[in-house]
Amino acid sequence: MTVFSELRMRPATADRWGWDASVTARLVMAGVVIFTLLVGANLATPLYPLLQAKLGITALDVTVAFSAYVLALVATLVLAGHWSDHIGRRAALVLAVLVGLAGGAVFATADSLFLLSAGRALQGVAVALATGASSAALRELLPSRPDWASRFTLLASAGGVAAGPAIGGVLSLLPGPTSTPYYLHSLALAALLVPLYVLKARPAISSATGPQPLSVLAPRRPSVSSEARGAFWLASSVGFLSFTVFGFCLSLAPGYFAQIVHADSRPLIGLLAGLTLGSSALSQLLAVRGRFVVPVGLGMLAVSVLLIAAAAAWSSPWLLIMASITAGVGQGVSFRTVFNDVAGKVEAPRHAQVISTLYVITYLGSAIPVVGLGLAAGVVGLQAAVAGFVVLCSIAAGALALITLRAALRRAAPDGRGLPR
Repeated sequence: MTVFSELRMRPATADRWGWDASVTARLVMAGVVIFTLLVGANLATPLYPLLQAKLGITALDVTVAFSAYVLALVATLVLAGHWSDHIGRRAALVLAVLVGLAGGAVFATADSLFLLSAGRALQGVAVALATGASSAALRELLPSRPDWASRFTLLASAGGVAAGPAIGGVLSLLPGPTSTPYYLHSLALAALLVPLYVLKARPAISSATGPQPLSVLAPRRPSVSSEARGAFWLASSVGFLSFTVFGFCLSLAPGYFAQIVHADSRPLIGLLAGLTLGSSALSQLLAVRGRFVVPVGLGMLAVSVLLIAAAAAWSSPWLLIMASITAGVGQGVSFRTVFNDVAGKVEAPRHAQVISTLYVITYLGSAIPVVGLGLAAGVVGLQAAVAGFVVLCSIAAGALALITLRAALRRAAPDGRGLPR
C-alpha cells in the first residue's frame, strides 16, 4: 500500500515495490520518529533566554509559547488520536513528520510571539499525530511483550524530551543560535521520510467501508472500558503530575537553574534542564517490579522536587543535580508501572485512541500549572514562585504515594483464610 492509498483508507490497485522491513527495523523506525519529533519540540528550552532578548518577550510570554505547543498537542490528540487505527501507523507517522517540518521552519524564522507560538503549535500537532501511532505500532510489533512495548514507548518519548534541551544548547553555539538548530533538525526529519515512504506498511486495523470512509476519522468522545478505568485514572493522575514537573524543567527552569549554578552556558543549562527527563528515560531500562514500586517512586518524586528548591536556597549545584536525577528515576518507574497497567488492559483496536486520551490529560500538566507559574513569577519573582510551585508538586506526589501505598497494602493483606487477596 502507498501512503496515499492509506490516507484514502483504500487498498492499492496493485502491489508496489517496497522495503519489507524486519520487526526490529520497524521497532526502531517507530521509536526514532517520535524521539526525533520530541527532540525538535524541545530544542528551544535553552534558547528561551536568547529569544526573550531577541523578541523582547517576558517570562509569561515564554510560558504562553510553551503552552501553545501543549494545547495544540492536546487538541490534536482529542480530534485525531484515533486516526492511525484507520489510516495505518505508517501514514500517521508520515503526516507527523511533514507537520513537524512545517513547525520547525516557522519557529526558526519567527520574529514575534505570535509566530513563535504558531511554530510551537505545529510541533504539538506533529507530536500528537505520532504519539498514538508509535505507541500502538510498538505494541503490535511486540504482542507477547506489552511491558517492553510500553518501556520502548516511554524510553523514546522521555529520551526525546530529555535530549532536546541538551542538543539545542550545543547547536546554539553555531552561527544563528535560534535558527540553526531547527534547520539541522529539519534535515534529520526529511531523512526519515525516505525509509517511511519505501516501507511496506501493514494494513490499518479498521478498514473503512461505505461511500464515506472519512467518517471514521471524525472526532470521538473519549471513552475507556470499565476494566481499565481505575488504572486509566491513576495513570492519568501520575502523568499529569509528572508533566507538570517536566513542563517547569522545559520552560522556566533554564533561568532558574542559571541562578543556582551562576552560569549562562547554554549547553550546561540545556543539560541541567534535561537531566530529570533523561534519568526518567534511562529508568525504563531498570527491571524494578513489585507492588510497592509506584508509592516508592512517587515518594522519591515528592522529596526530590523539594530538594530542587533547597538547592536554590543553598546555591548548591550538586544538590540540584542529585535532586533532578532522583526526581526523574522516581517519576520514571512509577509512571511506567501505571502506564503498563493501562496498556495491558486495553484491547488492540482501541489502543491508539485510549493511549491518546491518557496523553491528553498527561500533557495538560505541562500547560495549565506552568502558565500559573509564569503568572506567579511576574508577581512575586521567579525564585519565590518556584518555591511555592515545588511545594504544591511535592504535596500532590505525596498524596498519590499514600493512595497507591494503601492500595498495595490492601492487596498484600491476608484474607480470613490466610491467603493473599
